[in-house]
Amino acid sequence: MKLRVLLATGAVTLGLLGTAAPSALADQSAPGQLRVTIGPARFQPSNLAASPSSNATCTINKITINRFSECEWVTIHVDVIKVVNGKPELEGTVDFDVKHQMTLNAKSANWSEKFSLSKAKTTRAGKGVHVDIAASSGGGTKATVHYSQGHVLDSASSGSVTYTTGTIPKKKINPKAKTHYTYTFTKPGYTPGTVSYDSAVYRCDNYYGTSGCTLPDAPTGVSMINQPRIDEGIRNLRAHGGHYGDPNGGKPLHWMINDKQKAKNRAAVCPKTPPADMKRAGRTSCDEYPFASTYEGGTHLPANQRTITWVKKAENDSQGATITNWRRAFHVMDHDPFYVIV
Repeated sequence: MKLRVLLATGAVTLGLLGTAAPSALADQSAPGQLRVTIGPARFQPSNLAASPSSNATCTINKITINRFSECEWVTIHVDVIKVVNGKPELEGTVDFDVKHQMTLNAKSANWSEKFSLSKAKTTRAGKGVHVDIAASSGGGTKATVHYSQGHVLDSASSGSVTYTTGTIPKKKINPKAKTHYTYTFTKPGYTPGTVSYDSAVYRCDNYYGTSGCTLPDAPTGVSMINQPRIDEGIRNLRAHGGHYGDPNGGKPLHWMINDKQKAKNRAAVCPKTPPADMKRAGRTSCDEYPFASTYEGGTHLPANQRTITWVKKAENDSQGATITNWRRAFHVMDHDPFYVIV
């Protein structure tokens, strides 16, 4: 059950990337400065027990994602500096963290995000620092921040970001995008300081006639359990060392939208006619693994990492319907990573 849960969500954890932009200390005209730093980027394995319907879990200084949800937990530090005789002197500090919970919509290109700022821990002149928050997006999506700007960090606060996307024509896939957050810190008598960082990558599309958005770097999984011969062929390959598409420690496959290359991939591994024994059994349809519609299909992998299985046409047709329904539900597009459950 946990395996199916993992693949439905595609939970992964990414290192947090941030950039600080302090004002230049060389500016002698300002009596003081707010200098900002962000928590370091780190990486840890994903939460394999995440529920398909749950939000991504939060881990400090990480971005954790599943297919439709992101949690980003950022720590921010502000130094309050006074320039005395041309030399910076630390007058106080501010430390707080921000948690973002973004939930995308599989059936709409509009979605929302909530964020919260903890009550800051301050020392000396760190009290009374104000913050403004801005957010921008791309890929046809507009981000709008709802927050009480100028909030004093001495107390906790919260806000939200709403995302709206213009109409997407059928078969259209919007460019990938991400949210760029910018924080501006102010205090009377001090030059403002800023810091910025990004969300995980997201993407909206209307490939199948229903607009929706996803986090494409989070792998999902398609099940072949109801396709007995296909399932058997993949199991046999894995029993002999084939690991591509295997959720139990293997490398993911990557979907490909290219009909010409798909046909070439299939022709490269599938004979034109089935063996005699397969004809007698009514198994005249060649099923290739990895699928022809992947960047690993055809002969792109070594022979020990691929296989073909002769199946009845009805099973191959059933597999095609399964894959189409899975792609529609999880908005799986070109280059997206995924696993195959057997």
